[in-house]
Amino acid sequence: MDDRSNTIAGWVLAGGIVALGLSIVSGMYFHAEAPEKEGFAVAAEAGGEAGGAAAVPIATLLATADVAKGEAAFKKCAACHTIAQGGANGIGPNLWASMGKPHGHVAGFSYSDALKSIPGNWDFEGMDKWLANPKKYAPGTKMTFAGLSNPEERANLIAYLNAQGSNLPLPPPPAADAAAPAADAATGEAAAAPAADAAAPAPAAPAAK
Repeated sequence: MDDRSNTIAGWVLAGGIVALGLSIVSGMYFHAEAPEKEGFAVAAEAGGEAGGAAAVPIATLLATADVAKGEAAFKKCAACHTIAQGGANGIGPNLWASMGKPHGHVAGFSYSDALKSIPGNWDFEGMDKWLANPKKYAPGTKMTFAGLSNPEERANLIAYLNAQGSNLPLPPPPAADAAAPAADAATGEAAAAPAADAAAPAPAAPAAK
């Protein structure tokens, strides 16, 4: 019985030695050396609101904004706000004639200090930023709305808000938009000038004196 136990123990020990040896050999065979020259690190691009594309100014979007579509978009706000003249405050303040007014202008409504501390009035750019991300515009605001990511939808909503008792003149689109055709025309004229010069006969050389 003792000889049999010793034999089994010997085979187990031998098997362990063989397994250890195979592990060492395979590790030496498949060992991957680090490359002498590291590859180039790929830096991730930081995307903006529109995937890195330049944002269209709100003044440009307001030029083609649709008040009717803005009224439909306001349904997302109606759970907290009224907008009729003389309407009651709800979870949020009544928004009649709110464009152009100071932040926190509705008497009797308990605004957050974060919003009341924002200087200036509700202008078009400020309202666009607020509707895009209230918590970014006024960190600490009590507003729980996540915001509207679509710039055209914000422009439509702002046009609707403006039409409800404010009626502020819309800001003109950036001058660059209007200047683009003129710049293209000027470029065309400049390109045509050298061709005209090339077609003109060369002046005669002055006589030697």
